[in-house]
Amino acid sequence: LFFLSPIIGELLSGSAPPAEFFTPFGFTIITLLYGGGAVITRELKTRWHKGVGTTILLGAAYAVIEEGLMIASFQNPGHPDLGALGTFGRWLDVNWVWATELTIYHAIVSITVPILLTEYIYPQQKTEQWLTGRWKTIVPTLFTLDVAIGFLLFTQFNNFIPPIPGYTLFIAATLALAYAAHRLPADWARKGTKPMRRPRYYYLLTFLGALTQCIIFGVLPQNLTFTGAPITVAILGIALQLGLLKHLASYDWHTATRLHYHRLLFGSLSPFILFSYLQELDQTRLDNTTGMALVGTLFLIGFILLGRKANSAPSDAHNPAQPYTQTP
Repeated sequence: LFFLSPIIGELLSGSAPPAEFFTPFGFTIITLLYGGGAVITRELKTRWHKGVGTTILLGAAYAVIEEGLMIASFQNPGHPDLGALGTFGRWLDVNWVWATELTIYHAIVSITVPILLTEYIYPQQKTEQWLTGRWKTIVPTLFTLDVAIGFLLFTQFNNFIPPIPGYTLFIAATLALAYAAHRLPADWARKGTKPMRRPRYYYLLTFLGALTQCIIFGVLPQNLTFTGAPITVAILGIALQLGLLKHLASYDWHTATRLHYHRLLFGSLSPFILFSYLQELDQTRLDNTTGMALVGTLFLIGFILLGRKANSAPSDAHNPAQPYTQTP
């Protein structure tokens, strides 16, 4: 999980192609940040005896820590990754549409999916606490130091110091999300009663959901010019994610097989696997995208192998080999 989260969140997504990801500096900063955030999130979820809803909310808190407090991209209009979102949806010194997109992205792709995928691969350790002894102190300490050092470095690299009002808002948002995560009932996503559909349905659902999010935040801001377009885009993105989560939670995941979970996770990452090939061919990018196709291929092969193993697993939902008999 410590390595899977940064590999999915930065490498597979193309935010940090291999030439950037595997430098000593990049690998250290990114891994301590993403890996530490994912491990801490899972540890809190496990210690609190919570479910996937808590994981998502803690993932959103992580997003605010990374983008709002460390990198400050939520406030910096000149951040190199923003593109049109540097002006589209900017109000009161905050890039609101960008903040919405990245909060959803990190909560689901950078944190929740890696945690669920790791627990899928190691189902017998799903309910165990993975941080014991001195590691309960080491991992949070390294994560905090990484965020603090990253803040100092990014303020220098980007020549931008975030305004205090917005920064204070993001500190409050982080605390509020963590509090909500702790208070959220453990059975939030365990109340569904609808019969499970075929596994391929969940692949198509999550694939199309992720693809639509990319269109909402990647295409619409460059083509919508009417007054109110930014808030429309933000609402569409939030509504899509909440609607998708509500729809998934309406099913009885207690009866799901390993193949259901495989397809759910595979579909969530399939757009990024597809985009990895396109990114390597993209001549307009200023960074070096060499190796992105290889990254996508390795993920594709990995999911195919996991799928074959899931196909051969018993279909009894109460079999201990089933990784998620309680949470989708």
